[in-house]
Amino acid sequence: MIRVGVVGAAGRMGQEVCRAIEGDSSTELVAEIDQGDSLDLLTANGAEVVVDFTVRDVARQTLMFAAANNIHAVVGTTGFSDDDLDEVRARFTTSNALIAPNFAIGAVLMIRMAELAAPHFETAEIIEFHHHNKLDAPSGTATHTAERMAAASADWAADPTTHEVYPGARGGAGPGGIRVHSVRMVGAVANQEVLLGAMGQTLTIRHDTTDRTSFMPGVLVAVKRIADFPGVTVGLDAYLGL
Repeated sequence: MIRVGVVGAAGRMGQEVCRAIEGDSSTELVAEIDQGDSLDLLTANGAEVVVDFTVRDVARQTLMFAAANNIHAVVGTTGFSDDDLDEVRARFTTSNALIAPNFAIGAVLMIRMAELAAPHFETAEIIEFHHHNKLDAPSGTATHTAERMAAASADWAADPTTHEVYPGARGGAGPGGIRVHSVRMVGAVANQEVLLGAMGQTLTIRHDTTDRTSFMPGVLVAVKRIADFPGVTVGLDAYLGL
């Protein structure tokens, strides 16, 4: 049994993670930590892995504590800077960390497919849809997708737009000039479309999340495999063999 603690256990994602850990025969939920609770509950209850789906500042504290106490960390929080990641890499010398923008296996596959398609198309845009309570834009999944596509191809056609009737109508220019559009809407959970175009053809790669349970298979894969991936890993791809 893998002994697991959850930080942000009272939140929507935290509750789903707790249910998933309790429902799996090879994992045991030993600590539920939320606002006002001490991270010392992880060591007091012998947690081997901690899962954190909170916000950047809280997750950063979780990562530092885990590194200092030989606990593996699975983090689904986005917004870490390059300096943050460098510090995390320097700290995790005796345990491992996974930081992933998305734990839905379909979303991970979508990003990989977009990366593979990128060199074969001239233009690309990303549209991401999230629930109305999401405060940041674009999403971590969208930025990660744009970064991977831009790294796969540097040959993108220039944006022909010379005038925006509504400023921002063309979205934000991400890596490689790839435009990213963020939609915040009541009723949405998390959805993303990657649109690619070349002469005479377009390709749409879309992933839809209808419920937060979609992230749980990826979380369980991470919890069970994190001991096999030394240091700090960004993205779930390697854990899935992609």
